[in-house]
Amino acid sequence: MRNRIFRVVRAVRILARDGRIPRPLRLLVLIGAAPVPGPFDEIVLLIAAIPLALFYRPLLREAWVGAAVAKSPA
Repeated sequence: MRNRIFRVVRAVRILARDGRIPRPLRLLVLIGAAPVPGPFDEIVLLIAAIPLALFYRPLLREAWVGAAVAKSPA
């Protein structure tokens, strides 16, 4: 479980620096990841997930694979 969490964090870092994803979409993901009380952050993440899943699936897969080959913390 711990390794999977670290892999998700590494994949998000890779995607945050990827210039192929438009900046407004990356900003939505950042806002959605903020610890805001209530359903606001979840709604923003769902809105951002739709174009990511439809148009950027190869980039998501590439980040996931790239995060797997990166070294995990000791």
